[in-house]
Amino acid sequence: MKGKMNTDLGQILISPEVIAKYAGETAYECFGIVGMAMVSVKDGLVRLLKKDSSTKGINVAIDENNEITIDFHIIVAYGVNIATIADNIISSVKYKIEEFTGMKVKKVNIYVEGVRTID
Repeated sequence: MKGKMNTDLGQILISPEVIAKYAGETAYECFGIVGMAMVSVKDGLVRLLKKDSSTKGINVAIDENNEITIDFHIIVAYGVNIATIADNIISSVKYKIEEFTGMKVKKVNIYVEGVRTID
């Protein structure tokens, strides 16, 4: 479902893919994140996605009240506190998405799919 806002000049529709792209760029700015991950349903393997296809590791849902739920599937850097990384992503993404879209972020879920050393 697309996000919908009504203005004096008309209606604005925001695609979940646009929100996912912006959320992904925001998450990459956070310390401790190596990248987005995609879990293969067929064989259960986790793949690190390239930055240009990172939206495949992000799911955006917009409910009937125009509230956004974002799921991140991430790979974190070895030796960094996972709770700190998650808190940083949640607060940064929530703030920037609400500023960007004018819509409320109801929930940000973080799924840590793997740990990698930073090269």
